[in-house]
Amino acid sequence: MTRFVLSRRRIEIATISMLGLGKRGIATSCRAVLLPRFGGPEVLEYHDNVAVPDLKPNQVLVRARAVSINPLDTRMRSGYGRSIFEPLLPLILGRDISGEVAAVGNSVKSLTVGQEVFGALHPTAVRGTYTDYAILAEDELAPKPGSLSHVEASAIPFASLTAWRALKSTARIREGQRVLVIGGGGAVGFSAIQLAVAAGCHVSTTCGGESISRILAAGAEQAVDYTTEDAEIALKGHFDAVLDTIGVPDMERTGISLLKRGGHYMTLQGEAASVTDRYGLAIGLPMATAILLKKQIQYRYSHGIEYWWNYMRADAEGLHEIRRLSEAGKLHVPVDKTFPISQVREAHEAKDRRRIPGKVVLEID
Repeated sequence: MTRFVLSRRRIEIATISMLGLGKRGIATSCRAVLLPRFGGPEVLEYHDNVAVPDLKPNQVLVRARAVSINPLDTRMRSGYGRSIFEPLLPLILGRDISGEVAAVGNSVKSLTVGQEVFGALHPTAVRGTYTDYAILAEDELAPKPGSLSHVEASAIPFASLTAWRALKSTARIREGQRVLVIGGGGAVGFSAIQLAVAAGCHVSTTCGGESISRILAAGAEQAVDYTTEDAEIALKGHFDAVLDTIGVPDMERTGISLLKRGGHYMTLQGEAASVTDRYGLAIGLPMATAILLKKQIQYRYSHGIEYWWNYMRADAEGLHEIRRLSEAGKLHVPVDKTFPISQVREAHEAKDRRRIPGKVVLEID
């Protein structure tokens, strides 16, 4: 009689096949990190018996292997977006994921059980990826680049899709244009530089001195150390698009002053969440909309440019292009440190105290 020795992954896949899953995932409960209230890293709770919801027809159950920590995670933990999320506590944080398909909804066509995938959830998702089994929509996932580990892949989607939305969907950059990235040393900024270079653009950036060599190696033509130079003086010429990942008033003024007429200024630090948190949804959301509209009209008439608040959103086309560029070695987000997910408090504390400047990833056994 032939004997078969199955790895843990193959056992999981075999179990899924025997269960014939379409509506219910491989497990009815799993391990997850819960956020029961807002606060510091100490409020995060690691549980081993959290319910796994039924899959909707367009959803995919992903057995997580690695999930990255984004600035949005630490900000949400501290209370950012309180007006939206507080009534929904406890939350599961996390947006990025790399892992394997454990089950698919009835209408999912592009992904199959056992396939390695990576992707990212929308910023407003309340059941995130800090868990054994995450649930994402089909268009939030793509096959994982085969050349990357799960740790490497998990660092890419959310940051790169944020940059993609700004540069490709909003500014519609094209070959030969000049692009300025304010804050090119962070994950979104570094992704934006690589996306713009891949599109054939001439890219300049501001960053800390420690990031300059990495940014120039990625194809940027100019990297200005904002700690030692006046960016407005050091940056030459004018740009077709400016992506501002920092969002402080001085940088906004500089970025807008360096735009050509007809150019696009895009900031990741829009005021929608902060204004809504301050005044509540009923008053804050219309107020934030009015603030954005006022700025758009003001800059259109005073400078002849388009002004936008940009946020990440699911984009199947963008994610597949990001996958292609990653596979070709043209897009990567360096990972500085990994933690087991059971040490999520330590990982968040390290990010809060800026002990680790770059990307941190949680590994899930």
